Amino acid sequence: MLNTKERSGMELAIYEAFRGAGVDEEKAKDIAANLNANFNTTINTTVNKAVEHHYAVRSPQTATKGDVGKVRLDVEKLRLDVEQLRLEIERVRLETKADIEKVRAGIEKSKNDIIRWMFGAIIAAAGIAMAIARIFFTA
Repeated sequence: MLNTKERSGMELAIYEAFRGAGVDEEKAKDIAANLNANFNTTINTTVNKAVEHHYAVRSPQTATKGDVGKVRLDVEKLRLDVEQLRLEIERVRLETKADIEKVRAGIEKSKNDIIRWMFGAIIAAAGIAMAIARIFFTA
């Protein structure tokens, strides 16, 4: 289980989604950590670029209504980026869940095939044993 004090809420949510989809604990931890790290890197990079651009252009001046409007646009772009990342995470979660269901169905089919063949082999072995017994004990 993830230590909730060391993980962000988003990473915990990603972890729990993958665990709920049947992914084993270590893989779920790794995927959640990687997605969260990529998300944080993307956000930090975007924010840093926006801030650097803003200060490079406006550093000697005070903020005007236009500057505030541009920052609001940048923040709105960041919100859209975050929403796109959330949608991508949900898409990956659903794909993973579908893949897990396919694997489970394959395992179930294989199990049924093995049971069927084993039952047939047992009946065949019993028939062979009865034939051998009839040959040796019928005299």
